[in-house]
Formats: sequence, C-alpha cells, structure tokens
Amino acid sequence: MTKKESPKTILLVDDDPGFREILSTKLKVAGFAVEAVANGEAGIEKAQEIKPSLILLDMQMPKMSGADTLLKLKETKETKDINVVFLTSYGDEKMLEQEKMLYNQMGALDYLKKTDDLDVLISKVKSYLS
Repeated sequence: MTKKESPKTILLVDDDPGFREILSTKLKVAGFAVEAVANGEAGIEKAQEIKPSLILLDMQMPKMSGADTLLKLKETKETKDINVVFLTSYGDEKMLEQEKMLYNQMGALDYLKKTDDLDVLISKVKSYLS
C-alpha cells in the first residue's frame, strides 16, 4: 500500500464480542480498516454510512439473522453492490456447500466457517479485496 492509498474498510457484523475483538485485531494487523457492530440492524446502518469494501456477516444472530441482513443490504441502493461474506461457527462440510450455493444465489460472495485458524480466514479476505 502506498502512502496515498487508504486501507480497505471491512465491516464485521457479529454478535459475539470476543470474536469481534479477535478478528478485528487480526484484520487491522493485516492492514485493513475495520468497523465492527453487534447486530444486523447496526450493520445495515453502518454499511450505509461507511460504504465498506467488504462485509463479514455472522449467520446466526438474535433478532435479525445474517440472511435477513443480507436481503436488506441487497435491496438498498447504497449497499447493494457491497460484497458480503457469511461467517458461521458450525455445520458439516456437506451442509456448508449446500448453504453456500443458496447464499450465493441470495447475493453473498462466499460462506466461510469460523475457524480456530483465523489466518486462513484473513488470507481469504485478502483474496477477495485484491
């Protein structure tokens, strides 16, 4: 990144404060600007405000699910073109592949399993933004 380039902004929407903190820190160390919020409603508002380069969106959240949040993002003029990657903490590989196809049809860029090795997740995020 040259001095004139600003870091790409990632919006992290996840209801787990510990995960938000850990992943935000790792993303910042990797050179990204990060905004983090705890629910879908706040995610939609923040996305409209900051127009991030990428949204990392937890699937399982109280009140508004990740799927409902994605649908609202994709129907809003200011956010419809922002790439969204779903994050999930559970599911077997076959189920993940089936869900990935469904969520791709809804407009998600990808569907990743939260993993103990967050470096793998960071690597994938870098590939989406290169």
